Amino acid sequence: MIQAGTINLIGYAAATGTTISFLPQLIRVVRLRSARDISLGMFLIFSAGTVLWLTYGLLSRSWPVAVANAVTLVLSLSILILKLRFDRSDAKEQAKR
Repeated sequence: MIQAGTINLIGYAAATGTTISFLPQLIRVVRLRSARDISLGMFLIFSAGTVLWLTYGLLSRSWPVAVANAVTLVLSLSILILKLRFDRSDAKEQAKR
């Protein structure tokens, strides 16, 4: 039988992989100062789902789920905020032309 500690380690490893997958996207958005290719609808729905997973992790005391989704939520909201900021800047630039 697998011990709870081993199961949690597997959970943390999986969570790390899926969570850090957002870093390249966030770095790209910051570097290019553009989020034109990011789907606002997808990130809104994804962020809402992440909030639900975070809530589930906290209520069920599944710390790998809670921690991973807390970090993922920060990354996902960062991308959303940058998308809204850069889209507004793009719209202002277009209006000036």
